[in-house]
Amino acid sequence: MVPPALALPGMSGGDHDGEADQQGGSAVATIDTGTEDLLAEVDDGVAVLTMNRPERRNALSLPMLDAMARVLADVEVDDDIGCVILTGAGGAFCAGGDVKGMAASYDGAAAPVSFDAAIHRQRLSQRATSGKIWEMPKPVIAALPGAAAGGGLALALACDLRYASTSAVITTAFAKVGFAGDYCGIWFLSRLIGTAKARELYYFSDRVDSAEALRLGIVNDVFPDESFEADVRARARRIAEGPRIAYRYMKENFNRSMNGDLLECMDMEAAHHNRTGQTEDHREAARAFAEKRLPTFNNR
Repeated sequence: MVPPALALPGMSGGDHDGEADQQGGSAVATIDTGTEDLLAEVDDGVAVLTMNRPERRNALSLPMLDAMARVLADVEVDDDIGCVILTGAGGAFCAGGDVKGMAASYDGAAAPVSFDAAIHRQRLSQRATSGKIWEMPKPVIAALPGAAAGGGLALALACDLRYASTSAVITTAFAKVGFAGDYCGIWFLSRLIGTAKARELYYFSDRVDSAEALRLGIVNDVFPDESFEADVRARARRIAEGPRIAYRYMKENFNRSMNGDLLECMDMEAAHHNRTGQTEDHREAARAFAEKRLPTFNNR
């Protein structure tokens, strides 16, 4: 259970509003992200980050990305949080880049940014968002209530798990707007489904419905629209209530195994396996197994 007065260290603009809503007996702490473009809350050990530009299908904005970077950095080191959900408001996940905003800037509506400055800014943003999601030692779930496209899809692909609603659709989208792709979506997608299919999805930018996304292995499961949010939060709570120390090392094992040498990965697994074997959580789980009951993990 997350205390109502949860404070995320280092959050700018005030950590949170200092109040917790009561929903079904659980304390929900609202985090002040500094912008309406990203909403955030913590409920029973689960941090929920909601991209909030429904009028633009939650297209990415600089305030949204900056806030996401700050919140992810704080969530990563908060011991009260065991799982993170990234989702979108208004029935969409994220449409990717704000193409309408880009068109306006090309017409002189926005001050130009130098080429070198734009590259550096995007490098920092990518590392602090999709890169942080990928490497942070906590499981991150992408909840897709609707469309996920372009850079928004890349953020979902960076997550450990992806759950889609029945009506969700995905598309890489970049080819249709003359972009090569960002937020490392190609890297993530190629490792999920192989390079041949990933190339096809990027080159043609066709729409993929939730059933096909499940068949391809892009999403882990599809839930009915009417129960989607509850189903995803139930999965997240199972993780948050689980052995967080073990999950930390599992995630590192998975990430290292994708590019590491076999023997190096074996050595790393041996160290991590024995480390987790010395935790109180492991001893509690072993006793629970012998006593034929569910374990209670305390993350020690």
